[in-house]
Amino acid sequence: MAIEMDADTFEAHVRDAIATVPAELMDLLDNCVIVIEDDAPADDPDLLGLYEGVPLTERDSWYGGVLPDRIIIFRNPTLALCDTTEDVVEEVHITVVHEIAHFFGIDDDRLHALGYA
Repeated sequence: MAIEMDADTFEAHVRDAIATVPAELMDLLDNCVIVIEDDAPADDPDLLGLYEGVPLTERDSWYGGVLPDRIIIFRNPTLALCDTTEDVVEEVHITVVHEIAHFFGIDDDRLHALGYA
């Protein structure tokens, strides 16, 4: 059964998850924004988060003058997956860390091995 949660409360949980990321890593999150959208893309409606951009490991001298990368956290699919507020907090944390890891060039296989599936 899905949990109901308003957008402001969900955003607070995302902010709390971001706050748990070590400052040394957040300082390296250059030219990247974290946003919340209600729904995932129609072609992947169960997606909890998405990183769009050029991973840090792939940036070279050509990288410049580009729009910021985006980390998107999807509220409705997350809430549909969770039964309790505690589940939301845990899932948001995992998703935020997962998508930030993609910014640093860490792929899904490595994230699964680390428990951030």
